[in-house]
Amino acid sequence: MAEIKTQPHDGDVRTFLSQVENEKRREDAFTILELMEEVTGEEAVMWGESIIGFGSYHYRYASGREGDWMLAGFAPRKQNLSLYIMAGFDDYDDLMSKIGKHKTGKSCLYINKVEDIDLDVLRELVKKSVDHMKATNPDS
Repeated sequence: MAEIKTQPHDGDVRTFLSQVENEKRREDAFTILELMEEVTGEEAVMWGESIIGFGSYHYRYASGREGDWMLAGFAPRKQNLSLYIMAGFDDYDDLMSKIGKHKTGKSCLYINKVEDIDLDVLRELVKKSVDHMKATNPDS
C-alpha cells in the first residue's frame, strides 16, 4: 500500500511563514498560527512542503488502510488561507452561519483574509473539530 506523501517533519514553521511573499497573507498566517496553537494546545509542525499541522490522530479505514494525520492545520496559499477542519462542517451549521466570509470544501475552510471572519467563532470551530477527532479516533 502506498504511503501518504504529506508527512510531518522538523522544518521550522516560523521560517516557512516568514517566507510567504504576500505581506498580508504572511501576517494573517501568523495570526492563525497563534490561534491554532492556543486552541489545540499543540505545537505547530510542518507537514509536507506547505502545511502547518497541530497534533495528530490515527485513522483506520474499513479497507484496512491506516495512517496518521493532523488534528487541525492550515496552509497559506497564494489565493487564500486554507484551514483544515478535519471533522468537516456537517454538524456546525450554526457556527458556519456566524463565521463570516468564507468558502468550504470537504474539510477545508477557505478565507481570503482574517478580517473577513470572526476569530472567536473560528476558535470554537477548531476546538469542536479537534475534540470530535480525539473522541472518534481513540487510537490517537
